[in-house]
Amino acid sequence: MSKPRIAITMGRQEADAILPADLRARLAECGEVVAGSAEQADVLITGWGSPPLTEAFLARTPRVRAVLHAAGSVKWLVTEAVWERGIAVSSGAEANAGPVADYTLATITFAAKKAVAAASAYASGGAAAWPGFGEREGGDGRTIGVVGASRIGRLVLERLVAADTGCRVLLYDPYVPAAEAARLGVLGVKAVGLEELCGSSSVITLHAPAVPETRHMLDARRLALIPDGGTVVNTARGSLIDTEALVRECVSGRLNAFLDVTEPEPLPAGHPLFSLPNVLVTPHIAGAQGTEVRRLGVWVVEETERWARGEPLSGRVRREDLSRLA
Repeated sequence: MSKPRIAITMGRQEADAILPADLRARLAECGEVVAGSAEQADVLITGWGSPPLTEAFLARTPRVRAVLHAAGSVKWLVTEAVWERGIAVSSGAEANAGPVADYTLATITFAAKKAVAAASAYASGGAAAWPGFGEREGGDGRTIGVVGASRIGRLVLERLVAADTGCRVLLYDPYVPAAEAARLGVLGVKAVGLEELCGSSSVITLHAPAVPETRHMLDARRLALIPDGGTVVNTARGSLIDTEALVRECVSGRLNAFLDVTEPEPLPAGHPLFSLPNVLVTPHIAGAQGTEVRRLGVWVVEETERWARGEPLSGRVRREDLSRLA
């Protein structure tokens, strides 16, 4: 049996960072890596900068049998034509999840200490704004609400429990399997309704997918349930929050926010969230960035090796699961 042809279809800059020379050498052991054209490829390695896999694109690549995505979400990439042709799809979301969970945990720590508001007050008020001993905020013993037991959400839950800070950890996810709920319960995570979570948590972190059911799940009514001084953290999808309602709560000073994703994204210059002293907005940097993207390269090479050996794919995405994924 001849070795498969492997085409890397992502942007050049992305491909060079994700697949440096040593990983490309390993990839070449799996098959012939073709440059510049995917027309005769059996395997497509996709990522940032790849074209959507439309009917027209696939008509030019009739041999493709597998798409291995060296990034997270495949929703923008995969079309019905992929499933109709029986092409296997796999995503590196697991490799991307670790950096997001670590970023989220760091953000929760900053949120619990009211770090952004304290830094802003210090910058404008100097020594006069230096907090006294009794005015300082700590993270221990907080109630942290996690919305969504997704791949990243579960990593965040496990990190929160492992931190052993005495925090009470709540979870809202109506779709979590019973066995997983039981496992999380053993860890000390309590499953509750979304309204109870909002009303009880000093920090809420979002890890749900962007689907019609989750659009603006944190609307004006639910944001109003969050206790005064609470913080909303979003490293998932901007559409989970009603932006205008959040702006009103943050402008009033009642709530704080750490947002790595927004609706719209990117925010227009001059948006009020940029100038608020109790809000930090970052440009979608929680996932694998810079040196971290090598993790995606290692994953996609190992996934290619599994595919070449006829083994199950570790990041397999199935048509019926796509609507529930990020």
